Formats: sequence, structure tokens, C-alpha cells
Amino acid sequence: MWWALIAAVVGVGVGLLVARRRAGSAVPDGQVLEPDPEPHAELERVLSALPAASIVVDASGTPVRVSKQALALTLVQNGRIAIPDITAMVADVRRDGVIREQEMTVLRPPLGKGLITLRLRVAPLGPDTVLVLAEDLTESARVDAVRRDFVANVSHELKTPIGALSLLAEAILSSSEEPEAVRHFAGRMEAEAGRLSALVGDLIDLSRLQGEDPLKDAEPVSVDAVIAEAVDTARLMAQTAQIEVVVGGAEGLQVLGVEAHLVTALRNLLTNAISYSPRGTRVAVASRLTNGVIEISVTDQGMGIPDSELHRVFERFYRVDQARSRVTGGTGLGLAIVKHVAENHGGEVGVWSVLGEGSTFTLRLPPYTPVEHIPLSSAVVEEESSA
Repeated sequence: MWWALIAAVVGVGVGLLVARRRAGSAVPDGQVLEPDPEPHAELERVLSALPAASIVVDASGTPVRVSKQALALTLVQNGRIAIPDITAMVADVRRDGVIREQEMTVLRPPLGKGLITLRLRVAPLGPDTVLVLAEDLTESARVDAVRRDFVANVSHELKTPIGALSLLAEAILSSSEEPEAVRHFAGRMEAEAGRLSALVGDLIDLSRLQGEDPLKDAEPVSVDAVIAEAVDTARLMAQTAQIEVVVGGAEGLQVLGVEAHLVTALRNLLTNAISYSPRGTRVAVASRLTNGVIEISVTDQGMGIPDSELHRVFERFYRVDQARSRVTGGTGLGLAIVKHVAENHGGEVGVWSVLGEGSTFTLRLPPYTPVEHIPLSSAVVEEESSA
């Protein structure tokens, strides 16, 4: 099926060039042949119908037509193909005209913290124009990983609250004639039920993040809106803990992604900062654009994290302070969720901390940069005129 589609696209492109050159040979001297939009429109329709990401590359290596799927996979950044292996395939096809197919797992541009698996097909579309088709195979690999990880996570973590609820239920039965004891154990049961509910919710969120590529439905997202919503959802928790949340930094920044996922990630960073901060302190949220990357940072004045633990804080179920986590009701999955959201958006999350002074967690995401759409017909006509 795929090769038939490629053949159709290549056939339309090559036929277009041949027809133009034949028509051009019959034009009298001095007469200009006006471009016929129909063949170009046909080529556009064929490319738009393909489920795979598509990129049309001109003689200089510049993408002149980029599909929404290719943008979602961040295959094109700053007007160039962002993955060197794809650029090399394009150069090889242009050199010898041989169609190439390859499956590869590469670091997701631009920060290279997540992995994507692609089945690539690269074919000549004209004398110097090359078509790149990229089928995303990442999701099927994720599904397998989700099945394995979900079973391991559930069996590992659900035992504790379920065991506690069972013991508390026994305690209530044995203390049925003691109202104070019943109230005490019932309160403990309510707390454990809340912990269990939070754990199940985080497990579902983590599995969902692993099981799908959110950028397939990506849209330009306002960083200001993400910060405002995350701060609003954490406001009650901050007020209860008597912690002030302040917001600053650059305004008007945008990223390409899914707003709900980004809000979840930032909310987790905020609730983590509030949970580990003493009363009367401040948590600051700031955004900025630096070196072509948007940074959203959350800084607290809390207990800090030892240097020896920094590399482990994004692991699932890892807690720096086990006793503190029991008090705050943390599930140990919040930072793992943040990591998955960042990597799914082509970014990363990092942490800086000093014991006794506080910590700063920073989401680093590629900015949304609209790619100016150059009609394929323009590229072909220019190519002909230079031939």
C-alpha cells in the first residue's frame, strides 16, 4: 500500500515536470507559459491524503512543504530538517535517484530527551526535489511498555494502601464498642482511601502519557494560560499551607502541544514545591525564552535535595523523604509524570537544589514557530525556470 502511494505521488510529480517541459518546447519565442494549477493541486491532494508525515525538500535541502504530522513530530525546526539521519537519506536519494526505506529510533528534536521510532521512505519527486514520508511507530512500542509497566507498578504500589485498609477494617470491627477508637480508625481509613484514589489517578495518567503521542493533536498553547491554570488549581493547597505563590517572567510565549498535559505537569511541580516548603515561605513561577528554548521554572524555599539524590527524583515511586511523603500523601509519581510530559513535547525537565535553601525545577520546551507554507506549485515552477 505504501509503495503504491509513493508511486502515485512520484508519478504525479514527474508527470508534471515532463508535461511542462514538453509544453514549453512548443511555446513560440518570447511567449511565457502560464503555470497550470491543476497538476500541482493534484499533487497537494495526494500528499494531504497520506496518513504519514510528509516533507518535500528542494535542491538546497530546504523543506518547501511540511505536513501537520511532520510538525507534530518536530521533524522540521527553524526551517530545516531536524534529524541528521533523514538529511543524509535525502542527500543519498538526490545523488542516485534510488528510493530508500529505513526504520530508525532517534532522539526527538530539538532537545533530544525522548525517543521516537520512525519508518522512513524517501523518494525523488523531480530532478532536485525529494519527498520524505515518515510513519510514526512509537505508539506501538509505547503500548507494549505500558502493559509491562502498569502491571509492575500496580503490583508494587497498591499493596500498601490496600493492606492498610484491610488492617483498619479489622481494627474497627474489633473496636465496635469503643466510639473513639472507631472514629480514629475511620479517619485513618479515609486518609488511606484518599491516598489510594490519588495513586490510581496518577497510574492512569502515567499510563495514558506512555500510551499515546499527544503531539498528534498538538495546537499552539499559550504559556501564560498554562501557568495561570496550574497556579489556580494549586491555590487552595498553597493558602492552606500559608505559602505565597508569585508569577513573573516573559509574557506571550507559545509552545506546540496539548494544554491539559502541560497544565498537569506544571501543577505537579507546584504541588511538589508547596508540599516540601515550610509555612510562610514563597514559591515562584517564571517563564522565559533563552537560547531558542522556553523555560518554565518553579522555585521553592524548602528543604532542598541532596546532590546524591538529584539524578533519581524523576524515577517512579522514588521519594527523597519517605516520612514526609506519607504526611503529604504523595504518590511518588508526580515528577515521573512531569518527565513524560516534557519528553512527549520534545523537551526535558531538570532540577537544581541546595540543601536547606530550596529547589528549582525547570521545564524546557521548544517554542512554537509557525512554518510559512510555500505552495508546492511555486517550488516546482521555480525549479523548472532554473533548469
